[in-house]
Amino acid sequence: MPELPIKLAPGFESLHGISHGFFGRNGGVSKGKYASLNAGHGSDDNPNHVAKNRMRVAKAIGTTGACLLSNHQIHSANVVIAKTPWAKGAQPKADGIVTKTPGLAISALSADCAPILFADEKAGVIGAAHAGWRGALAGVTDETVRAMVDLGAKRRNIVSAIGPCLGPQSFEVGPEFVSEFITENLGNAQMFKQGESDRSYFNIKAYLVRKLLASGVGRAVALPECTYDENENYYSYRYNCHNNIEDYGRNISVIMINQGL
Repeated sequence: MPELPIKLAPGFESLHGISHGFFGRNGGVSKGKYASLNAGHGSDDNPNHVAKNRMRVAKAIGTTGACLLSNHQIHSANVVIAKTPWAKGAQPKADGIVTKTPGLAISALSADCAPILFADEKAGVIGAAHAGWRGALAGVTDETVRAMVDLGAKRRNIVSAIGPCLGPQSFEVGPEFVSEFITENLGNAQMFKQGESDRSYFNIKAYLVRKLLASGVGRAVALPECTYDENENYYSYRYNCHNNIEDYGRNISVIMINQGL
């Protein structure tokens, strides 16, 4: 089995006893439009292929497929605490997961939305969140940080990283979208760049970095990759829509406290 391509977050590589990675679409067994490392059971891909892909991801992180946890994501601010593995058909309807249990690999699935990983090395608490624009605006990052604090984390000790997602040059939106964000905070106007006619371009990475830092975390960074522009390396819902491709695979971003520490 070839080694999976994996992106690491700046500031995370040196965390003692914590494994993480942002995985793209390469290195798996899925075929056709799902080629090849589709980790999303919510897609119409062959379920056996998805299971094999997830096992590969789990092995790369250092655990088993049964301990690689994903939510049934609903673009919300809901966050759950993971203490034990849950079955494939029993995923919580939520967009954030936090844990302090070694060996549980928690994840965020995405295909243009922003996956975010969190860690407080000192407290031994980690988090993973899926932030589409709805979840981001609803406060999924705030709720993930709050849940980590409830488990013993200190805000100033939390490092966070936003993985590959839709870049500002590809995130075209209409005026009603801009209005929702400016209603939240007038300062959000700087997260938009004027496009043609009434179109604008949204920088969700900058928005999330600002929101994370405002929540009190000690570090927030964003990886530069754009899932739309790099659709050969990452699944992109918007790219598929623009090219009349029905359905899409999911990238997976994972973090885990290593066992035996």
